[in-house]
This record gives sequence, C-alpha cells and structure tokens, in this order.
Amino acid sequence: MTSRVPESMDSALEDTVDYVAITRLQAAYADVVTRRAWRELHELFLPDAAVVVDTVTNPVVELAGPQQVGDFIGAAIERFEFFEFVPLNTAIELRVDGDADCARGRLYMCELRQDAATGLASQAFGVYHDEYRRRDRRWWFERRDYQSLTRTGRNEVFRFPEHKWLQT
Repeated sequence: MTSRVPESMDSALEDTVDYVAITRLQAAYADVVTRRAWRELHELFLPDAAVVVDTVTNPVVELAGPQQVGDFIGAAIERFEFFEFVPLNTAIELRVDGDADCARGRLYMCELRQDAATGLASQAFGVYHDEYRRRDRRWWFERRDYQSLTRTGRNEVFRFPEHKWLQT
C-alpha cells in the first residue's frame, strides 16, 4: 500500500484518528471472535457486508452480513475448547480514491486453538483484505476477504492472495 503524505497538520491528525479507529475495529473483531460473542458482530459489520472465506483446502464460502458471519465462525470453531484470535500486523490505506469515508487494508492474524476431543493444540495463520466504510461517524467492515496462509500440521504454505487494490 502506498503511504500518503498529509497536506497539513489537520490532515495528519485526521489520518491518525482514522487509523486508530480502524485498528480499534480490528481489535474489537478479535475480541468478539475470541469470546464467541456473535451478537456483537452487528456493531462491527454493516448489515449487508460481504465476507469471503478461503481456507484453500475447502470450497470458498461467501457470507452476507454479521449474522451469517457469526453463524459460520461459531460452527467452524465449535470443536475448540480454547480459541484465541490474535492480530499480528495491519496495513491501512485511507481516503481510497479520494473518498474520506472509504479505507482498505490487510490484517495478518493467527488463531491459537486447542481441540476439545483430542486436546491437540494448533495454529492457523491467514490474511484479511478489508474494505472499511465510515457511516454515522464511525468505521465499519464493509467487506472482508480472508485466506489461509498456513496451518500447523499441514506441511504446506498456501499462495498469498492477489487483490486488485494491492499496491507494491
């Protein structure tokens, strides 16, 4: 992603406020998933938010809205007696195409988990490609595209996903 040099101190302050607000949104998502508090996703996702999940080893899943997202994740992690979603790093681009209410970014993450039936611990690593929208003076997830990068025990690393908005 390209970094933009703010035109003034006011714009630098606005950029900082927006960046912090979006990272707080990402952290809130991690907290909700770790606590399995699916109803709280309604405070993070726009009602029609699109979410695409590509674990690479299963068919791609397309979801719409926070209810479907919570139902899907809840079923996927149900077998784990311990589950923690850990954000690792993020890159955020503000003012996409000059729109102050549109941002996008990448979020690298790790899942720490322990299977209830076997007691085996595992880790999964992946990346989200996000689109954020400011509505009602706050940031929301408008779109999330997730792809797995690797999982312990698989002895393989998956290709890094290409997205049209990625700039190198």
